[in-house]
Amino acid sequence: MNSDFTLAIHSLTLLALQPDRMSTSDAISESAGVHPVRIRKVLSLLKRSGIIKSKEGNGGGFIFALDPGEVSLWEIYKVTSEGTLQPKCPVSNEKCIVGANMHRVLFLIFLGAENHLGEYLKGYTIKEMADLIKQGQ
Repeated sequence: MNSDFTLAIHSLTLLALQPDRMSTSDAISESAGVHPVRIRKVLSLLKRSGIIKSKEGNGGGFIFALDPGEVSLWEIYKVTSEGTLQPKCPVSNEKCIVGANMHRVLFLIFLGAENHLGEYLKGYTIKEMADLIKQGQ
């Protein structure tokens, strides 16, 4: 899993807590503690997937295009991180039974792990993340 996933959740949770106003990438990056360029990259992925929309110019920024209660963490994972759990195996000795089969076997195991992760992440929405944040106040 990469940091784009957590930055996307952070960004979307912030937007969910401010449903009636747009947030700039600068404001979101300040909240997340990362450079605005990193946030813009993540916001671009979310915009392309239709989760958020943007408006340029004075008073512009980013806002949800969907209901935060309909956006699961699994959807965000698929946009930002799908496939990152797949093992990175070096080129192995194809004449060895282990070397010839290790990548295939690990791929099946990690694919199963990603499927289990997906089932778990489907149980949480951005609205629930925002609610959990508000409970901590």
